[in-house]
Amino acid sequence: MQLFSQKTYADRQRKLIEKMGEGLVWIPGNTESPLNYTDNIYPFRQDSTFRYFFGINLPNLHIVLDCATGKKTLYGNDYSIDDIIWVGPQKPLAHYAELCHIDEIKPIAALEERLGGQKGIHYLPPYRHDHMILAGRLFGLDPNQIKKHCSDKLIQAIVDIRSYKSEEEIAQMEDAVNITRHMHMTAMRQTRPGKYEYEVVADIRKALESQHSQLAYPVIFSVNGQTLHNHHHDNKMESGRLVLNDSGAENTYGYAGDITRTFPVNGRFSGRQKELYALVLKMETDSIALVKPGITYRSIHIEANKIMLEGLKSMGMVKGDVEDMVREGVGGLFMPHGLGHMIGMDVHDMENLGEQAVGYGNMERSKQLGLKSLRLARTLEEGFVLTVEPGIYFIPELIHKMRQEGKWSSFVNYDVLEDYTSFGGIRIEDNVLVTNQSHQVLGKPIPKTIVEIEELMNA
Repeated sequence: MQLFSQKTYADRQRKLIEKMGEGLVWIPGNTESPLNYTDNIYPFRQDSTFRYFFGINLPNLHIVLDCATGKKTLYGNDYSIDDIIWVGPQKPLAHYAELCHIDEIKPIAALEERLGGQKGIHYLPPYRHDHMILAGRLFGLDPNQIKKHCSDKLIQAIVDIRSYKSEEEIAQMEDAVNITRHMHMTAMRQTRPGKYEYEVVADIRKALESQHSQLAYPVIFSVNGQTLHNHHHDNKMESGRLVLNDSGAENTYGYAGDITRTFPVNGRFSGRQKELYALVLKMETDSIALVKPGITYRSIHIEANKIMLEGLKSMGMVKGDVEDMVREGVGGLFMPHGLGHMIGMDVHDMENLGEQAVGYGNMERSKQLGLKSLRLARTLEEGFVLTVEPGIYFIPELIHKMRQEGKWSSFVNYDVLEDYTSFGGIRIEDNVLVTNQSHQVLGKPIPKTIVEIEELMNA
């Protein structure tokens, strides 16, 4: 278990208590989740809010903050001798409570006595059903209605604290990106025609676990890059195809890297692939260049769409005025996702608190294809860390649907697109810190130019 200094947790807890001012705050840690029976479990992953403020990376714990007095109580049980027989010797909770600046420890059975039946307890929207059931029992509510009663004040307080990354957090995020770099370079070296995707995914996981880390999210590795979250790895890779690798490490402190690279299975880009890849790379590098405090990320997303549409227009795929195309949402046909999102202890940082609070604030969300999927739209500030991940995809089902509906017929040359329906997709992604006046791409460089990728794959 990796912990920051006691001062780090004390400062984080103090900020939260000050923002809340009064009342009781309940923050549950995660339990172990059975895979197919009680004692066969998924790898444990602590709730990020719990770990951010209280550090302890163990299951079956709860914290109650009394914001009026500042007292922090940990509810949990030490391991029994029956537990120790199976899992080995464990440090007592008192050891971690001292390291993480927690005032007192009580048995978990005392939690219901403290919170049961009380009104106005501040808690976050639960994303696990065991927490929904527990909250329902504690507060006398239907578990399915628990999210309606969560605390907007607590959500906003946590977003206001966790959105700004400290120097020690940035160091951990760079570490996560550098581990992720090892994963991606391994994938490029191991990809060859005739291999199955799962063979390279095994190499990615080996590279990850050799660094004592775990996945920040399931690996996306596929020759079908047009499927945005493709977690199936059973395709045989053939010469002439591109493969998209979106994979990232979560390091021992719980911080995530999220990187995407797209490269040719045979190690050489074809002419058509080069043309489209160069366009996506321009979208990415030009978007990164715009990142700075005071600019909305929504505006950078729109600029990336303009670059894309200008490029596709030069290739004959679209026609007409680019500004008109942007206004009508034509870009969503080729990039139906947003340009990026916040990242930190969660790969989509604090997504459990809601994208409106994390990524939008007072801004209204668009209903337009592509733009509606933008997770981060708000004005950027120093200390934010975000992903920049433009892409161009040829999704046959989407192209055919829009053509049949006559959608954007005055802008899109659907006959030309028919030649690209087996192309797949391209995405390029890096993790970027907003600095005082500009930005910093985190981690050591990961090959992404055509020359760099081909040199690595053919070394």
